[in-house]
Amino acid sequence: MKTSRVSFAAALAAGSVLVLSGTAFAHVGVQPVGEAAKGGYATLNFKVPNERDNASTTQLEVNFPVDQPLTSVMPQDVPGWTVNVEKAKLDKPLTVHGKQVNEVVTKVTWSGGKIGPGMFQQFPVSVGKLPENADQMVFKAIQTYDNNEVVRWIEEAKEGAAEPQTPAPVLKLTAAKGDEHHAGAKTDGAKNAEKDVDAGHGHDKAADDHGSDTTARALGIAGIVIGLGGVALGVASRRRSV
Repeated sequence: MKTSRVSFAAALAAGSVLVLSGTAFAHVGVQPVGEAAKGGYATLNFKVPNERDNASTTQLEVNFPVDQPLTSVMPQDVPGWTVNVEKAKLDKPLTVHGKQVNEVVTKVTWSGGKIGPGMFQQFPVSVGKLPENADQMVFKAIQTYDNNEVVRWIEEAKEGAAEPQTPAPVLKLTAAKGDEHHAGAKTDGAKNAEKDVDAGHGHDKAADDHGSDTTARALGIAGIVIGLGGVALGVASRRRSV
């Protein structure tokens, strides 16, 4: 009886873990293709899983942060879906590549397609320039189902707190490429310095080997001379004795 209760409790706990894990991970998210470096450009994939067994996702709305304006936002065509891009005027124009930008994209909406139960869809977007003085960007998303249910993925996680029930997609930014190149230059310089040191050791070794070789040759010649001298003395002594 006790064994059955323990087994049932273990199975229930395991099932709860699976259900909670599925709920925690099955939300709208954003991931870069490669890296999203500060101050650079990147392609982002907004991944949308369908969390319902009896309904399909028919629309995704992604809101771009107005306090971190992106001057370039270009959605990639997704077969079966219609994309709508909304822009807004900037209070203060931005200068990008020597040109003034007066408006930025604030919202991108995909609709008309269908993500069935147990399926997911990715919506790629090319963006830039990414913020130079931030570690992350938050994109609030709204997912709509064909049964008129709407899920708002807009909650921002707080440090030290548990993940919200409907967290907003968060893009983590990496170090600026310039910093990486600078670090790479330092590394290359260090490697070159090591090569120079190794080359110096090689020259020293070659010089030592050359000196050793010269000494060996001198000793060899001296030995031959002494040997010939010994042979000559031996021949002379033999003649005298005869």
